[in-house]
Order: sequence, then structure tokens, then C-alpha cells
Amino acid sequence: MTTSVTLSANAARQINTIISSQAAASLLRIGVVGGGCSGFSYTFDLDTDVQPDDLLLERDGAKVVIDEASLPFLEGSEIDYVDELIGASFKIHNPNATAACGCGTSFSV
Repeated sequence: MTTSVTLSANAARQINTIISSQAAASLLRIGVVGGGCSGFSYTFDLDTDVQPDDLLLERDGAKVVIDEASLPFLEGSEIDYVDELIGASFKIHNPNATAACGCGTSFSV
């Protein structure tokens, strides 16, 4: 499976930091589900298994998987990690999103 989803160096560092403190997790699973104030929301979960239809992204030892159903919503996106005055979080720069809520956790396409 070919994709244009990318993982920033900041995101890879943070994933490695999180995973190193978790005995039962080896990767970050990112998905898209219906809901949120704009129609869709991102999900972030720690996981141990890559499913056959998952897209696996790797950078600097960090592993991220995206399920097949979520991939069309994330195509062309960059997964980043930002540390700002209002807080630190994973941020998805998604060119498919036509609108987003103020908190940045939900979007519409």
C-alpha cells in the first residue's frame, strides 16, 4: 500500500518516549471515527499489533499504524507533535479537512 501520510521527527521522538514507558505497547494507532463537533474525530491509542490491512509508518524507531478505513481521511497528512503554551499534543496537518473545530480534535471533509 502506497501512501503520502508522513510522520514528523517531533512526533517520532514523542512516540518513542511514550512507548519506552509502556511495558505493554509497541506502537501508536491513529484512526478516524465519526463524531466530534465537526463530524469526524481522530483517535490515538497505544497498541501492540499490526493488523494485515493496517498501514505501518516508521521513523527513527517510532511505529504508527493507521487502519484501512481511516486512511482515505488521512491521505496526504503529516502527523506532528507540538508543544505550545496552551499544551502539548499530537497534531495532524490534514489537507482533506475542509473545516475544524476550535480545539483541533475534530474535522469535516
